[in-house]
Amino acid sequence: MAFKTQDDGGDDVMGEINVTPLVDVMLVLLVVFIVTAPLLTQAVHVNLPKTAETAAPEEKEAVYISVDAKGKVFIDKTEIALEVFEKELLARKAADPEIALNLNADDAVQYGTVAKVMSSIERSGITKLAVLTIQDK
Repeated sequence: MAFKTQDDGGDDVMGEINVTPLVDVMLVLLVVFIVTAPLLTQAVHVNLPKTAETAAPEEKEAVYISVDAKGKVFIDKTEIALEVFEKELLARKAADPEIALNLNADDAVQYGTVAKVMSSIERSGITKLAVLTIQDK
């Protein structure tokens, strides 16, 4: 058996990465995305009329309904008896038909109290209700 010990300039394996083809592919993809990006919009182009500046609509704060561990009901930090809770909600709905409520209930409160509060909210005709919770970790 014979072993080659000298380099005679034959085909050697190149030890470097040739990035030219990679750059060429990336440039082609960039051109394709630049050309197709304006075509992806689904909007209809219209010439909008010019008007005087108007004020942005007021964003209304939601009313907070809270039930503490002892079963006491609060509307925006004001304690209210459960017997007059529905009447108060009806009055607030009459003042603002688009009223939104956020319901906070303590983890230790009895389910029946929260059920009564939610039933009163439903009977008062308020449809925007968010039940606030804390995410488990």
